[in-house]
Amino acid sequence: MNEQVNSPGEVPVSEEKNIAGKTVFPILFAISFSHLLNDTIQSLIPAIYPVVKNSFRLTFAQIGLITLTFQMAASLLQPFVGLYTDRKPQPYSLAIGMGFTLLGLVSLSQAPNFLMLIVSVAFVGIGSSIFHPEASRMASMASGGRRGMAQSVFQVGGNAGSSIGPLLAALVIVPYGQSNIIWFSLLALLAILILVNVGGWYKVKIKARSHKMGSHQVSQNLPRKKVIISVLILLVLIFSKYFYLASMSSYYTFYMIHKFGVSVQSSQVYLFIFLFSVAAGTLIGGPLGDKIGRKYVIWGSILGVAPFSLLLPHANLFWTAVLSVPIGVILASAFSAILVYAQELIPGKVGMISGLFFGFAFGMGGVGSALLGALADRTSIEYVYSICAYLPLIGLITGFLPDIGRKTKTA
Repeated sequence: MNEQVNSPGEVPVSEEKNIAGKTVFPILFAISFSHLLNDTIQSLIPAIYPVVKNSFRLTFAQIGLITLTFQMAASLLQPFVGLYTDRKPQPYSLAIGMGFTLLGLVSLSQAPNFLMLIVSVAFVGIGSSIFHPEASRMASMASGGRRGMAQSVFQVGGNAGSSIGPLLAALVIVPYGQSNIIWFSLLALLAILILVNVGGWYKVKIKARSHKMGSHQVSQNLPRKKVIISVLILLVLIFSKYFYLASMSSYYTFYMIHKFGVSVQSSQVYLFIFLFSVAAGTLIGGPLGDKIGRKYVIWGSILGVAPFSLLLPHANLFWTAVLSVPIGVILASAFSAILVYAQELIPGKVGMISGLFFGFAFGMGGVGSALLGALADRTSIEYVYSICAYLPLIGLITGFLPDIGRKTKTA
């Protein structure tokens, strides 16, 4: 007969389901759609790089500094926001964060110089740092125990927004100019309305959740040293993933223009293909991790992209576009699995862990963009891609992660 065996200290499956309740899909979809709107706005920043590079005569290093400013503003506050909201949940903080994004967006549309570009993207980054930790916690609360699936639904909204942004930029901003960014403020206003309503649901659920979940946190009973080492390994994997993503999101358009001579608008379409693949791949990692274990998903996602990334610098235009699809799909499946794995390592700290990993991801994207931009100025954009091709091989360290979660054995 088949017997379900739980990890030491873990809540039985039936009890966990009773505690968690049913998955609240309307809330998940509302959070995911808000994430789509938020990241559509954020993705306008790298999408307009070819425009502002020409109009303000910027170097690649200055482009990297814009990304670094945005990513630092979006990353440094996140762990502290998450830690604070673990103790004192803030139902309407998501709407407040979107207000900062709106302010940055309006300022970006009117920025007359490089300094104001920096200030504008910093406001957008602050909005992001407020939005992500509490939104991730809200997704976990609405998951009904299916946390991997819930994080994937939440993440796919953001990745879909990231893929739509460059396409909208190609249609609206590239042909008509920087000032037309202001039209996207309508998206921020729509997101604020949605998040105010979702915040009302969240406010009602906070007390009920604290009563039901307070004494039923899942524990892995791992030594403290093992937990710390595991978290560090996960952060190194985030480093490899987001350094590579920085090369694609910030410089893929320049790579396509410089190597293949495509137009600016065509390069945005190629960026859309890659980012849409990232959005599609996001839906895989979370649910698959719920079924087969998150460690296996992390293995396949980080290390599995290596053959394609190694081929990319040597491909022609057609195969570059083709290879960008499996790279985006495979690489994207990692984050939800990594995030939920970390939340299971340190139960009861959903906000802090979400803030730490979202913040570190944004930070690594910013640092990566700045360093890769400086490297491109000194060498070439093609050389940057030949170096980044080896980053996914860092996924080999996944083997040092402990096996956690449920296992099934036959008695």
